[in-house]
Amino acid sequence: MSVTALIAEDEPLLRAELRELLGKLWPELVICAEVEDGFQALQALQRYSPQILFLDIQMPEMSGLEVAQHASGRSHVVFITAFDRYAVEAFERGALDYLLKPLTVDRLGKAIERVKERLSSPPPNLDGITDLLRNLAPRAPQYIKWLTVPRGQELRLVTTDEICYLRAEDKYTTLCTPEAEYLLNSTLKQMREKLDPQFFWQIHRSFVVNLAAIEAVHRSFRGALEIKLKRRAELLPVSAAHAHLFRHF
Repeated sequence: MSVTALIAEDEPLLRAELRELLGKLWPELVICAEVEDGFQALQALQRYSPQILFLDIQMPEMSGLEVAQHASGRSHVVFITAFDRYAVEAFERGALDYLLKPLTVDRLGKAIERVKERLSSPPPNLDGITDLLRNLAPRAPQYIKWLTVPRGQELRLVTTDEICYLRAEDKYTTLCTPEAEYLLNSTLKQMREKLDPQFFWQIHRSFVVNLAAIEAVHRSFRGALEIKLKRRAELLPVSAAHAHLFRHF
């Protein structure tokens, strides 16, 4: 009898990476659904009743913790988290496993072995554990420190420090580093919400810039503000609606 699993992760490239690694490490596993937010995960849980859930803790619409409560006693759960302290205590209690971002083959392999051992037993009640994780979770917003980007047939890890700016491309976003450009399968709005606004400013409806990448701000011959970057040649426009951000420059 085949084992079924659901993947719930809001970052498309990480979701694809997890699917690919599971295919290599556990080829018999049937991925019955892949979703990008908590509400879709809950729908898929009700529709497919998967035996295993790979749940990102922080997702739009509904958190992985909330989804796990609905899956309590129904599915085995592996949490995906960027924050190690979220899951350490619950993991040590032995009721579930977790994957720390960025994913590694070794850690995923260990998680798979633990899940396989548990499949012979009924899924545990997760109510107390999800409450514990919620209490451990930081109250302040947590912004990404890195992301995976496509480079040919590979995925490259780019830290936010490497980003010079992001440019809107319809429903996509171009991420620019000093050496390269990458097309992301996310809107500029979605990317902006993941980045710390203390360091990344929206300067135009089509541009978000890393403050650390700015060399100078000056006015064009038409009077509009433009940004000169330290390590890229192009000038970035500052719209009138965002010009107030630079009144002290």
